This record gives sequence, C-alpha cells and structure tokens, in this order.
Amino acid sequence: MKVQAFTVGPLFTNCYVVSCEKTLEAIIIDPGFDTEAEMNKILGYAGRNGLEIKSIVNTHGHPDHTCGNFLVKQNVNAPILIHELDAAMLGETGKTIAQLFGFKSFSPPADKLLHDGDIIRFGEEKLEVLHTPGHSPGSLSLLGENLVFTGDTLFAGSVGRADLPGGSFSQLIRSIKERLAVLPDYYVVYPGHGPATTIGAEKQMNPFLQERLPFTLEDEGY
Repeated sequence: MKVQAFTVGPLFTNCYVVSCEKTLEAIIIDPGFDTEAEMNKILGYAGRNGLEIKSIVNTHGHPDHTCGNFLVKQNVNAPILIHELDAAMLGETGKTIAQLFGFKSFSPPADKLLHDGDIIRFGEEKLEVLHTPGHSPGSLSLLGENLVFTGDTLFAGSVGRADLPGGSFSQLIRSIKERLAVLPDYYVVYPGHGPATTIGAEKQMNPFLQERLPFTLEDEGY
C-alpha cells in the first residue's frame, strides 16, 4: 500500500492518495481542496502514476475534508463514501455549511454510506472502517496493515476539537482509547491535519491519552 499525502485548503487538511502498487487502483481520502489548481495537483499525481481512482472517502463531513468531492467526482466519476451519521453534512446542507465557512465548493450527496466494520477495497489492498465518533457523530478511522488514517480524531500530540455541533469530548477520548490506542505501537497514524506519527509515540507523549486528562473542551484542535 502506497500513501501519498498532500496538504490542501485553507485549513491545511491532509488529503491522501492511497494506492495498490500491483493493480494501480487507488482511493482519495479527504479531498479538502477548494480550487481546481489543488485538484489538478492531486489528479496529476494520479495520472502520472497511472492510478485509477476507485472511490472518494471522507473521514467525516466537515467541509475542510469534503469540499473537493465534487471536483474529483466530476473528473473521475468515483463514488463518494462517508459514514451514515455524517451523510447529512453533504448535499444541500453541506453547501450551506461550506458557504458559512467560506468554502467556494461543496460536496454532492454520498453515493455509499459506511458503517463500522465495512471494508473498502482497491486492488489487492483494503481498509477497515472504524467508527470513532466524538469530533463528529460519524467520524471514522480507516485501518490498514500497519497503519491507520484517523481524520480529525487523533493528531500528533493532540486530538480533534469536540465543541462543534454533534461533537462530544468524552466520546472522542473513548474512541481514541478503545479503538486506536489498542493498536500495536508500530502502527503509523496518518491524521487529518499535521504530521504523521505512531500509536506508540502518542501513547507515550500525547497528553490526551494519559490516565488523567489535564485539558478541557477549550483544547486547541481542528
């Protein structure tokens, strides 16, 4: 499995192109770009490497992770996948949310709703859907062999904010401790913002994963 990261959009979102090196089938995770120039950079990478985009996967429904869905779908006609509990953030509702946050583009409705335990396949590779709510009701992580994409649930040294509509700090911490921190230490974490890290590093250094949490809802996050 090959992972190529791009930092896109006004909130510096990590957009990932994840591909099967044998079949060249690929998925795009969190196309949070708002311009054709950024889209061309990502699709240009896919084109130069002969990749066939099989699906567009959103880790949650916030516009900084979904606003590029339409641009990608318009060019590669790949289905949009999101957890069922965040699906309402796309479509016309998503357009309103995107405009409120100053985004120029927005996502059409999802083509497929995801659930905990679903498998997303591309070529000989696969990612398992882990429902990790807290940042939003339908936040999910994508679990592969030796790696996990965590969206805005877990960052290097921090966690996602939980003060947006539908967020829950206690649920966020529970998701991290029960679904992510139990993974082997060597698993690479690809978050929705900021640098990659590992499960082991976060268990040792992330203050939100310690037994006593010194922070409250006013923590910094995305």
